[in-house]
Amino acid sequence: MKRLLFILLLTFTAATSWAKIPDEDDILRKTMDSSSPYYYTSLMVRYNNLERLTEEEYHYLYYGFAYQDDYRPTAINNAFDQLYSSLPTINTESPDSKELAYIISLCNEAMILDPFSPTILNMLVFAYGQMGDKKREEAYFYHLHGIMETIKSSGDGRGEKYPMHIIMFSHATDVVSSMGLASKRAEIISRKVEYIPLVAPRKMPDGKKVRGFYFDYSRIYRNKPEEVTFKKKRTWQFNGLKPREYK
Repeated sequence: MKRLLFILLLTFTAATSWAKIPDEDDILRKTMDSSSPYYYTSLMVRYNNLERLTEEEYHYLYYGFAYQDDYRPTAINNAFDQLYSSLPTINTESPDSKELAYIISLCNEAMILDPFSPTILNMLVFAYGQMGDKKREEAYFYHLHGIMETIKSSGDGRGEKYPMHIIMFSHATDVVSSMGLASKRAEIISRKVEYIPLVAPRKMPDGKKVRGFYFDYSRIYRNKPEEVTFKKKRTWQFNGLKPREYK
């Protein structure tokens, strides 16, 4: 069975399938209760053990992270920065074993601060696929798919009233990139919502045109240290690796 390495080629269906706006009280209660099937610690152990989770489990795991002591959305992630800066130099057709080991090492370190980064998960799928480790390649692919679907199902993103919900700014960029769309600078339009305009309008399956997408970043804001300020506009980028298929 063929699967795409990069989630960015998957069809974007949030316009018709979103139905899971995060309920903060529900998420906090269930992820903190050790008797709950959505107890955060248990879910995270399974996630780290590369178990494939259910749609509900990914939902509670992703948004439950915002209530953990390890959640530091504004912290500098040096490993992620190194990973990102190395992307243009990667030989995507035939990377050598040392290069792949370096990528995996950076990914593992970067995941300490951002365990659900689509970019990081994306690179782990790529690296393990190139190494011939199909088990880990598939496991990280399903994690990537689960996290992306969690975000996309949290809102249609077409207006400020129903934004998609994120726990890291970079996750919004990854969602837009997952549609294969070119975007302009992201704009913070309120204390809770940012807007990522598209370079060109996109016609959705229901026939309506979308000029950009809205994201709720309130979880980041409530965890923001006093000394951190957000600018009105930022320039986003996503890795330039070309998508490929694997069996």
